[in-house]
Amino acid sequence: MKNANPLWKFFCSVTLTIVLLLSLALTSIIGTVIPQNENPDAYLHAYGAFRYQLLSTLGIFDMYHSWWFQGLLLLLTVNIVVCSIDRLSGSWRLIFNRHPKVRPERFTRRSDARTFTDKRDAGELVKRFEPLIARRYRHCRVTRSDDGAVIYGEKGRLSRLGVYVVHLSVIFLLVGGLVGSFFGFEGYVNIPEGEATDVIRIRNTGQIHRLDFQIRCDDFNLTLYETGAPKEYRSSLSILDGGKTLKQKDIIVNDPLRFRGINIFQSSYGKLPPEKMPRPVVPDSGPADAYSLSFTSRASGMSYTLTARVGEPVTIPEGLGKFVFMSYEADAAFREMDVGAALKGLLTPATGETVEILLPLKFANFDKMRGGDVIIAVANQPQEKFVPQQPAGERYYTGLQVTRDPGVWLVYTGFILMLAGCFVTFYLSHQQVCIVIEQLRNNSRVTFAVTANRNKLAMKNTTEKIYTAMTEAL
Repeated sequence: MKNANPLWKFFCSVTLTIVLLLSLALTSIIGTVIPQNENPDAYLHAYGAFRYQLLSTLGIFDMYHSWWFQGLLLLLTVNIVVCSIDRLSGSWRLIFNRHPKVRPERFTRRSDARTFTDKRDAGELVKRFEPLIARRYRHCRVTRSDDGAVIYGEKGRLSRLGVYVVHLSVIFLLVGGLVGSFFGFEGYVNIPEGEATDVIRIRNTGQIHRLDFQIRCDDFNLTLYETGAPKEYRSSLSILDGGKTLKQKDIIVNDPLRFRGINIFQSSYGKLPPEKMPRPVVPDSGPADAYSLSFTSRASGMSYTLTARVGEPVTIPEGLGKFVFMSYEADAAFREMDVGAALKGLLTPATGETVEILLPLKFANFDKMRGGDVIIAVANQPQEKFVPQQPAGERYYTGLQVTRDPGVWLVYTGFILMLAGCFVTFYLSHQQVCIVIEQLRNNSRVTFAVTANRNKLAMKNTTEKIYTAMTEAL
């Protein structure tokens, strides 16, 4: 009855599977080309107001959590389930049939069947060949008749389930992704040293989410290279519930604290504003009237040093556009991370839209990350500005990424099932062997063949081995 149902036919269609896989592949390309979960200002700068609103409405900026992408995953899940059920019924009868019917002609008519004659009768040949087949095949059965006998053996029936294990693994992966998307969260929080909180802000939506425990930053330690670049930042965290400390751990990047299914990652850090504390003086640390900037062309490799003054456009050689130095900031931030004193400006390429440029004075190669046609750097800063300074009594906050993904164990299970299913599918096979003994007037004719549902080239070696063993048995 299910085959007559149009809805069932639609979901068990291989064409639907291909369309869904192609759709997911194409949309994933879009999600790779367009950066995901960036600051809205960056999108406005890159696409303009109209295209920003359109792409935001379509969920392109957070595509993997959009309703239509999750809908594609759900459709693919239903498609795989229905296809598997539709095709499993036939395989089930073949795999779990305790008394399968053996048709000797299916083996004797094969082009690779081996035939020879022997002067022994059928009974004697059965005594010699049956132990040989029983050693190699799990199921061995002998059928006798007045005209002779048939020895049948098989193994590896369950290997036909390998493809369904792979289907099941894909279902686990898809369902795990959907569960994580619907019931998980990803947020962030900045915690000053010595303080605790149970509130985080959800990324993308900005909504407040309250945890059922508190996170306290007991201490924060920052290690810098001589150039001033961060080498390692470490947070000593405690988990509190009802005033009691339940867990403590020092975390660094890629070594999170895990508690009640929630992962707490070291993400960023920053300095707290001074509170009644004298600010350390760094020689020549204030803004200057003019800065020497170097402009390096990625195409030619040539570098040009030009003087930039506030508000005055600078024309970049090789037709690379114009740059305007807009302001100096004593404590600039990049993606919630403090980068110290920096210059801000606007770059207008010869082709394309104007982009905002941040030039930290401590990091000469910072603009290389942007990937534009020209690399901009501050050229006239004295070396002593790059010496890292951490005055006594200075306080930091730790930036934490807090995530929960209840579907992760489904994903892990799907990964393990996929490995097992692929191993069974590609390395195991359902093998059947049949020896047909026909009693003639003065001798017996023996015909035997081996079949397998996959890896049929390897069956030639198996056939040769069995044939050699039969010859030795005689």
